[in-house]
Amino acid sequence: MIEELVQLYAGFNLGHDAGLPALPIQYADYALWQRQWMEAGEQERQLAYWQEKLGGEQPVLELPMDRSRTIEQSFAGASHNLILDPALSNALKAFARQENVTLFVVLLASFQALLHRYSGQADIRVGVPNANRGRVEIERLIGFFVNTQVLKADIDGQMSFVDLLRQVKQTAQEAQAHQDLPFEQLVEALEPGRSLSHSPLFQVMFNHQAERRASVETRLNGLSIKPLEWQSQTAQFDLTLNTTEQAHGIEAVLKYATDLFDAATIERLAQHWNALLQAIVAAPTQRIGQLPMLDAGQQQQLLAQWNPERVEQPLEQCIHQAIEAQAERYPDAIAVTYDGKRLTYAELNCRANQWAHVLIARGVGPDVRVGVAVERSLDMIVAILAVLKAGGAYVPLDPGYPDDRLSYMIADSGIELLLTQGHLLAQLPVPSGLACLDLHQAPEPGNETNPLCLTTPDSLAYVIYTSGSTGKPKGALLPHGNVMRLFSATEHWFDFGPQDSWTLFHSYAFDFSVWEIFGALLYGGKLVVVPHDISRSPEDFYTLLCDENVTVLNQTPSAFKPLMQVASESTRNNSLRYVVFGGEALEVQSLRPWFERFGDRAPTLINMYGITETTVHVTYRPLSMADLEQSHSSPIGEPIVDLSWYLLDGSLNLVPQGCIGELYIAGAGLARGYLNQAGMTATRFVPDPFNPQAGERLYRTGDLARLRGDGVIEYIGRIDHQVKIRGFRIELGEIEAQLLKHADVREAVVLAVDGISGHATGDVDCRERRTGRRRAGRTARFDQGAFARNPAGLHGSGQLGVP
Repeated sequence: MIEELVQLYAGFNLGHDAGLPALPIQYADYALWQRQWMEAGEQERQLAYWQEKLGGEQPVLELPMDRSRTIEQSFAGASHNLILDPALSNALKAFARQENVTLFVVLLASFQALLHRYSGQADIRVGVPNANRGRVEIERLIGFFVNTQVLKADIDGQMSFVDLLRQVKQTAQEAQAHQDLPFEQLVEALEPGRSLSHSPLFQVMFNHQAERRASVETRLNGLSIKPLEWQSQTAQFDLTLNTTEQAHGIEAVLKYATDLFDAATIERLAQHWNALLQAIVAAPTQRIGQLPMLDAGQQQQLLAQWNPERVEQPLEQCIHQAIEAQAERYPDAIAVTYDGKRLTYAELNCRANQWAHVLIARGVGPDVRVGVAVERSLDMIVAILAVLKAGGAYVPLDPGYPDDRLSYMIADSGIELLLTQGHLLAQLPVPSGLACLDLHQAPEPGNETNPLCLTTPDSLAYVIYTSGSTGKPKGALLPHGNVMRLFSATEHWFDFGPQDSWTLFHSYAFDFSVWEIFGALLYGGKLVVVPHDISRSPEDFYTLLCDENVTVLNQTPSAFKPLMQVASESTRNNSLRYVVFGGEALEVQSLRPWFERFGDRAPTLINMYGITETTVHVTYRPLSMADLEQSHSSPIGEPIVDLSWYLLDGSLNLVPQGCIGELYIAGAGLARGYLNQAGMTATRFVPDPFNPQAGERLYRTGDLARLRGDGVIEYIGRIDHQVKIRGFRIELGEIEAQLLKHADVREAVVLAVDGISGHATGDVDCRERRTGRRRAGRTARFDQGAFARNPAGLHGSGQLGVP
């Protein structure tokens, strides 16, 4: 059209008719021809290609966003402009010539690599407009010919950029040969899950304009013609990258949805893309996961921002020594209560001492593991403290666990002594040769003094088993010093003391219990052991909180939701000072009813992310009503002062701010490793590349997170198939392994699905299944169990259709 305008203007300027050549066809002719051609079989051919290329699953690109998607797109948008340096632009063009590809292919591949690094997804789909003017007859015809194509790249961080470039080149060439199928027909055929919150098939677009031919200014007697810059305030997609070749370099415009992204986020993304392009031309054979998006200065700045200098904690006492000091200081204060029964600090210390001397006589000493299989009671706390006083490490064996799991834990832990209650012996899978002591049979009077302490802060305190992907749990080894530094390193955030009353709500086989038990006893406070039936009744539990004047409550978010409703409707006032969340991801929006009823000052609500292998807690984040503005946020805050955290990609590179990475933890809280699993220990506890000191380690959490623009760590989800249900870490593979042991189960897939309480389909004898599950599944973890899905739930590719 511009060429014709130039010709007409030139003719008018010279005083004669320009005489534009006649068009061989009109747009209506083209439309008829296209319909006939497609109906003659071309439509089926091209559709078959796209169906095979894009497959049955149509994933949504999950870029890290500043706000969650709204129910319906508003299409509000803004733009960020970027001009690539002339030297970089020339280098990119030279690289394209060297690899025998167009600049379009280079820039598209770089953009898809960036999206891969940002999202962590391997399947990257980008919409690309195609001029669709492949026939000479329509070159000069004005009309709407543009079609949209979906170009898919399968990206592995271990592949080189050159390998990706070849893949993108082939995909682009194939797409060119199948460019006529209208996008709308493709959407209709693939039937992606439709949503008003995002576009179908792709959410990000790339558009490249090649360098225009020689300027037309000379043919217009000096009259200048240039494109009019138009700042659009709309965005049809989450993100669109428009690139244009100019004489002075490559210009780029990033158009983004303002409902999802802040301007600062897109500015950082542009900087990272620019850095990625620099790295590509410098080392195109480098693995994509290794291509830097940060220079050395930015890396150091990021490290300093994430991790101020660690504050190491002095370790002078073991756990039981600190509790003995509280018994000396507050002998008559209530230490533990359970169902109307109570022990003072003097009584608790005395009873624990009696049992400790019995254990010592049985050979218990430093690093000797002792099993504790006890129901909720005063005996539970006495037994744990007795093992520590004897110098040993307690191994919690929850009697509610299935026999298979208890048998494995008893064998794997190598315990030779078990503290239990007499009425449990008949139901516990106790092997012959394992000595059992009944806590209901009190030791003979005497030996009530504190045993001589032979342990150090480096001595083992407990072994807690976590879920394992192979079907067998792993025993994490935690020393005394880890627990002591946990509390000393968090004292500046809390003011725990003898005035506090804590609940032991969780199973003592769940590491949250370590925080609950010792949070009370190390500070001379009162520990309220919650009876199991009360822990399952929000109404009764809230009554207990009020009756016992509980000041420190620790809850998983899922357990807090029903309690929150009861508290909001109750007329009774509670004495809570702190509510600490842990054990699973917190969705801040779920706290809105609480904030509306109680405000955000009394009590203080705190989110503390952590895992067993890092001694309960890693981060601290007080919550306020302002957090409700972040609609999808799960903020986990800042690291405890003697810990460091890093967000890394699969190659242990720092991920830029805003990008999703795996969370790694370093510092004093790390466990020794896993009992009897040297290989797994080496896999999960790796050398710290950011600390020059010998022996420093990182723990690979398997959790995904990102650093928000406001400096807050935000939890995203798991990198593997592990989930958390009511705070318990559950490896879905472990459940699958148990199901596959059943003679009538050929295939098994276990899913965690919100809102499903349990159902079964297919030819499964559910009565037999439930019986087997009671033997092999955790009663503490499932209300009605998993659900079976018949083979019809699989796609033709064998992939599972996740509901």
